[in-house]
Amino acid sequence: MQNAAPNTLQRIVVVRHGETEWSREKRHTGRSDIPLTDEGREQARSLIGKLAGLTFAAVFVSPLQRARETCAIAGFGDRAVVDPDLIEWDYGECEGLTSEEIQERIPGWTLFGTGVIGGETIEDVAARARRVLARARAIDGDVLLFGHGHQLRILTALWLDFPAPAAQHLQLATASPSMLGYEHDWTALLSWNGLPGS
Repeated sequence: MQNAAPNTLQRIVVVRHGETEWSREKRHTGRSDIPLTDEGREQARSLIGKLAGLTFAAVFVSPLQRARETCAIAGFGDRAVVDPDLIEWDYGECEGLTSEEIQERIPGWTLFGTGVIGGETIEDVAARARRVLARARAIDGDVLLFGHGHQLRILTALWLDFPAPAAQHLQLATASPSMLGYEHDWTALLSWNGLPGS
């Protein structure tokens, strides 16, 4: 059975949450429910103007407070649906540690190459991202997603038909919207860490 042709007019805007104390310190923040800093709230407020003029048929948000607060401050809290699949990577024993701290324990360690101990595999995260994309593609219209750095980077790699580890090449700034869409009939990255024309 053939899949339906994609809606090549659809755009998906992905937004990483605003700054938290741990994101500022570059600590792996998976399931720890860390709030936004004052700077993170300011970043979230800046999204109001950045997203103005765009219309979304659906809005989905991670269940963690840093994403939900970013979504609410940006003006979408009343219509956002919590999607558990948008939650960040479960870093297991790497939770709360910086890459440098992990590399002191495991020389040569990289998140996308070595993975984590006691948490999710990259394929676990990718499976969740594929479910998010399937739900988004089923919607008639543009979709807005509020989530987390590594999870949204993996989702973007999959949108582009790259393997999940290719996400290591996509640095995603806090509270910066990026747009996924199409060029002709193939998936494309329309903008990254900012919207077209901004």
